[in-house]
Amino acid sequence: MANNNSEIWNDGAWLVHRYDASADAFHLRPVSRSAHNAATFLTDEYLGLEPSPLVLSRREAKARRAENASLHFILHSAFCASTMFANAFDLPGLSMGLKEPVLLNDIVGFRRRGAPPVAVAERLGDALDMLARPFGDDSAVVVKPSNIFNALAPASLAMRPTSKAILVYAPLSVFLLSVARKGLWCRLWCRELLEGQITDGIVDLGFEPGDFFRQSDLQVAAVSWLAQQKLFHHMTRKFGPERIATLDSERLTANPGKALFAAASHFGLGNHAAANDAHPAFGTHSKLGGSFRIEDRHAEYALAQTAHGDEIEKVLIWAEAVAQSANIQLTLEHPLRF
Repeated sequence: MANNNSEIWNDGAWLVHRYDASADAFHLRPVSRSAHNAATFLTDEYLGLEPSPLVLSRREAKARRAENASLHFILHSAFCASTMFANAFDLPGLSMGLKEPVLLNDIVGFRRRGAPPVAVAERLGDALDMLARPFGDDSAVVVKPSNIFNALAPASLAMRPTSKAILVYAPLSVFLLSVARKGLWCRLWCRELLEGQITDGIVDLGFEPGDFFRQSDLQVAAVSWLAQQKLFHHMTRKFGPERIATLDSERLTANPGKALFAAASHFGLGNHAAANDAHPAFGTHSKLGGSFRIEDRHAEYALAQTAHGDEIEKVLIWAEAVAQSANIQLTLEHPLRF
């Protein structure tokens, strides 16, 4: 493991875990490839608490910026197999996938607390530089932020012109099935998600603030999905197919190896023998661990459809009318080709 700041800067195995706005500093901690794979997300819940992280001032981190670091993005609207997909980018010698680093959530929080846009942009750029530090001989890092980061995604791509993104999303019906089957905690999470999106200024669907209090849980979930879909649509138009590809969860889970191979090509990583259906990420439950097959996923959704189908059908009709009124496409352009 690295033993001085120079080596640490060039070693992606030292994860930049947090940004401390009060001290304007980054907190780093050592996280091996195996630890990345074992952790569902890069949070203290899964990594464990770090009693004494290495603290690096943002000024020092900025001075040691790696010029040739390659960073790409998996952006998502939740419940679309994006964690599985990010796991699959653990391709030694080629890339490493980072799953929802808290660092980027800290930048979101810094913005939502009212920081000036220039200050947010500076810290966002420095945070992305820190995440781009490669593992060993890898040529790139592929980061999958939490979907609360989506409002900052356009700025991230604008400030990193060599970065590309794949926008992964579940069809609206599948998204609503996921919310319904996950129960109360997920319905509450969708309300929290929408609250953040309103703060970020990305909810422009023709509703008044009081309207959301009169909407059901699944209507709120649909609104949050539509807001993200509208943002993604704008990104496909702004950055074009050279930098943006889109991928729906059903295509991804039906052919994960082909999707990974095509995604690696989109990111400019070339061909790699490990990019195939045999990757261990494709047979493991990304959240709970253990064996998991596409048949298991289909069975879970069939049960949810039986239990919640009537409610979902009504919300879908309503949401499609909202989408039409707001000119939102339910299927994104520039699909990843495979």
